[in-house]
Amino acid sequence: MIRTTRPRGRSARLPILLAGTVLAAVACGGPEPAPPAVPEAPLAPPAPIAPPTPQTPLADVEAEGTLAPPDQAQDAFTYDPAQAPVGAELAVEAGASDGATRVRLEVEGLLPDRGYAAHAHARPCGPTGDAAGPHFQNEVDPAATPEQPSTDPAYANPQNEIWLDLRTDAEGDGEASTEVPFVFSDRAPASVVIHEAETTATAAGEAGSAGGRLACLNVPFDQVASG
Repeated sequence: MIRTTRPRGRSARLPILLAGTVLAAVACGGPEPAPPAVPEAPLAPPAPIAPPTPQTPLADVEAEGTLAPPDQAQDAFTYDPAQAPVGAELAVEAGASDGATRVRLEVEGLLPDRGYAAHAHARPCGPTGDAAGPHFQNEVDPAATPEQPSTDPAYANPQNEIWLDLRTDAEGDGEASTEVPFVFSDRAPASVVIHEAETTATAAGEAGSAGGRLACLNVPFDQVASG
């Protein structure tokens, strides 16, 4: 009897060969498809530019003048040209906000390297220094009279009055500024007077005193807004 004999092991190797073929096809086949592109996020719109913040004006009132003898002066008077020379310039700025008033005095052409006391006065300048009246006081000293101005430190002080003492440089220029804790209502000063004393006295019985009146500048303090 004749038997047909199959080679042994061929059928067992076929699945392995097929598996290897599949793996080779995967390993050697074409490139895998690229993953889908992620869309870019849209750009954020530019932030709006904020409008500039309005600047608070430095002052509501500005006054300036060139010192001249009383018979020639308009708003700036010298009563002692030797100490407040003709041609020297005075300028004042004033403004108010948050219940306070700020005042700045600038001078040019006074005597060099010298102190000058200065204050806001109740009345406008005139032919003589006395025309400007007493210092302006927010709370008026009840004991003061036209003949005897206030010298009580409780009233004659730089919080109840407007003091602008300054010292000039080698060119005779200088400035001073102050801020007082009040605003003008039904009353306001009308001028700034330059005195001969280098500083304002503060002791009892002489507080506010500053010697003779050398010069005067009219200032419309009544136009300062109450803020």
